[in-house]
Parts: sequence; C-alpha cells; structure tokens
Amino acid sequence: MNRFLFPLLPLLAVLLLSIFSVAVSAQQPEISIAAKAYMLTDYQSGQVLASQNPHERVEPASLTKLMTAYIVFTALKQNRIQHDQVVPVSDRAWRMIGSRMFIEPNKTVTVNELIRGMIVQSGNDACIALAEVVAGSEEVFVQMMNQEAQRLGMKNTHFMNTTGLPDSDHYTSVHDLTLLAAAIIRDFPDFYPLYSLKEYTYNNITQPNRNRLLWLDPHVDGMKTGWTKSAGYCLITSAKRDKRRLISVVMGTKSANARSMESQRLLNYGFQFYDTVHLYKKGEVLTSIELWKGSQDALKAGFNSDVYFSIPKGQADNLKATMEYKQPLIAPVNAGQVVGSVKFTLNG
Repeated sequence: MNRFLFPLLPLLAVLLLSIFSVAVSAQQPEISIAAKAYMLTDYQSGQVLASQNPHERVEPASLTKLMTAYIVFTALKQNRIQHDQVVPVSDRAWRMIGSRMFIEPNKTVTVNELIRGMIVQSGNDACIALAEVVAGSEEVFVQMMNQEAQRLGMKNTHFMNTTGLPDSDHYTSVHDLTLLAAAIIRDFPDFYPLYSLKEYTYNNITQPNRNRLLWLDPHVDGMKTGWTKSAGYCLITSAKRDKRRLISVVMGTKSANARSMESQRLLNYGFQFYDTVHLYKKGEVLTSIELWKGSQDALKAGFNSDVYFSIPKGQADNLKATMEYKQPLIAPVNAGQVVGSVKFTLNG
C-alpha cells in the first residue's frame, strides 16, 4: 500500500481556499527507470507521479539550452530583439566546439534561424550568437539565466554557460528542470511548437532533431535532448493525450536509445495508471462564510485559479474534500485573501 500525497489548497476570499499536503491511501503500481535521476509530473496539477533523486545535483548538458531559449523568448516578447533581426556572427560563436548549426562570420543569419538551430540542431554556436545579441556577451547572458532560475524557483540550479558544456559549477536537478520545462510551455505557447520540429536546414546542412520520440510517439510534442560523457544521455519530454499533458525528465542513461525508451516507459506509466480531474473552476463559489462588522453578512469563497488533481485511475469517486475555515470572519477582508483551506483525502 503506497501513500499518495496531495497538496492542501488555500481558500481565497472571493476568495481563496488553500491546499495543504495530506497523505491518503491508494493502491498504485511502482515503476523503476534505468537512469541516475528522473521525474514524471502532470502539467496541469503540478503533481509528481514518479521520481528518483529529484533534488540531487545533475549535469544538465544541452538541457541548459531550455533556459537559454527562455531568456531569448523573453527578449522577443519584450521587443528587445526581433524575429527577422540579422545577427553578426562573432569569432567566438563561429569557433564553438560541440554540436553546431554551422553559422559563419560572413553569412547572414537571423534570430529566427538561430533559435531553430539551437532547438532542433542543438547548436552551441547558435547559443553564443543569441546570447551576444540579447545581452552583449555570454557572461552577462548567463547572469540573466541564473536570475531567471531563481525567479522560477529553481533552487538547486546554477549556470556557467549557455550551451551545457561541462563545468563543475554548472548543475541542476530533475525537479528544477521540470519547473523550467513547464514554464516554457506555460509562458511561451507560440514558441513551444518549435520543439516538435523534426529537422532543420541551415547553410545547406540538414540535421534531424535528436529526440527520437517525436517519430515514435505521436503524442510527444517536445522538448530537448542532452549528452556529455559525464552527464550521460538525458531527455526532457512532454506528451499530450486527450486533455492531459505529462512532462518527464530522465537524466544519466547509458545510450540515446535508453533515454528514449525509459522516457517512453515513464510517460506510458503516467497515462496508464493516473487520471487528472478538474475539481474546481477559477472563481467558482464553493461556500459562503459569515462576516462580522462588514457591509454584508457573508463572503463567497472559492479558488483564484482552476484546480486539478492527479489520482490513481478509477479513484475519482473516492476523492473527498473537507473545507476548514474560521467563522465568523471579521471585516475588513480583501479579495484574494486566504480565509481557509480544503483538505483532500482518498480512501480514508
């Protein structure tokens, strides 16, 4: 018998009911993945369905380029750079080692082309050129990467470069990478489809996307592969079946085939054994709470965002909610103020 963890949701005043962590009993199968660390998360509920070493430091390799892309997407969104902007290719970018899109100093390249070269071809040269056009230098750009990592809650992450080339002070965790992947999907829906491109041609050189699952599973629509000798073979994958989206992060497998197969196993596990239910809509009134010394006798309470829960498949009817709040409330009470909580239990 496993213990399945739910968050406890805060009840907002006009409101918020908060969610707290509570353990509930439910049968669920175990899964073992041949990787140094991994995590499977439901995108809508944010719940972890399976994990191993979620907060252990790992080398991100080219998964670093997700943060490089996040900063570039932000610059585009803020109109600090333009899609069709021509980017000068520095000697430093041209001479980058590792995977490349093969930009050259005397050939025209645009921001759009560099983004595709970075995402599809995993071009280290593209990363440097983008960093230089956004921030003036890779060093300043890396500072922006670390600032953004902190803002996103990536507490066990530190970047030293834009490419993922090995450095002892360049590290992350599967938990932090999950946060980053979800942030790209959430914050940049117009750019996310780039991660589903199967190939890209630049400078008369066509290179395939290294994410084999784009060919093997029609539900997979991104995201990024990585490899160095010290990191092993790594893969972040997102897949959507019906209305559910899962994000898997698999680090430190032994081969390119292994990272694909283990990621596929992890995704299949999540879709096969779990459901995600939409419990409450944003602004839906769940209860009224007596109010003292106010202009009205009661306040309506609900959530300030949609509430989803991931539970073992077939258990939706066994999910129970209990509201807890102080009564009566004493005015003034502000909209959005936490006034109570909802506790969820499953089978007990």
